[in-house]
Amino acid sequence: MMYLARYLLILFLFLISRNLNAQINSSAPSLLNQKSVQLNVGTQGIGAEFAYGILPELSLRGGFNFIPFKANDVFKVSGFNSTSNLSADFYNVHELADYVPIKKATWFRLVGGFGYFFKAKGDLRIIPSDDYKYGDLVLTDDQIGYVDLNVNWKGIAPYLGVAFAHTFPQNRFNVNFDLGTYYLSKPKADITGTGLLEGNSSQTPQFQSNIKDYRSLPIVQVNFSYKL
Repeated sequence: MMYLARYLLILFLFLISRNLNAQINSSAPSLLNQKSVQLNVGTQGIGAEFAYGILPELSLRGGFNFIPFKANDVFKVSGFNSTSNLSADFYNVHELADYVPIKKATWFRLVGGFGYFFKAKGDLRIIPSDDYKYGDLVLTDDQIGYVDLNVNWKGIAPYLGVAFAHTFPQNRFNVNFDLGTYYLSKPKADITGTGLLEGNSSQTPQFQSNIKDYRSLPIVQVNFSYKL
């Protein structure tokens, strides 16, 4: 896994240096009335966008992204043998504006806008893996129960970031990059327990307090663009 991460990082740096070097040494035309479509992949999953130039230095793009994620046994409770199931689902539509602040550096853009996350949640289920004995009685899994932790960030989220390489390809294709963050809505959280673990539900207020400041969704994204 570590070698794969290093390989992807090296590939990312190679692509951005090659792409920027080619574009720094060339002058870009006005953005006005230019159009492109692009596919993207990054920390907000995969998606697609349509971009249109409305001014010589300003373009708009609208699109969508989604990232469904599932994993098992990624969370452990100290001193408590258990298994865990984690799932995260983030689906958004967004509208962004790209502004070129320096005419001699048209490969650099400031980006702002917003996204609407019609699904933005994380769910974690913790299930005890040891038998529980009460006297001579061995309790079943259903009697022991499980604990669910749920967090939901659904709603409108402002976005602010920067982008590198031209929005619109100078020929037909190019690769460009986004770095930024969404500021998500205040999360709603709850804990639900079943069986013997039902009492954990009372910890919901503390859980809510602990995660109230977890509102940033960092974006690192590679865009593959085609000029229309």
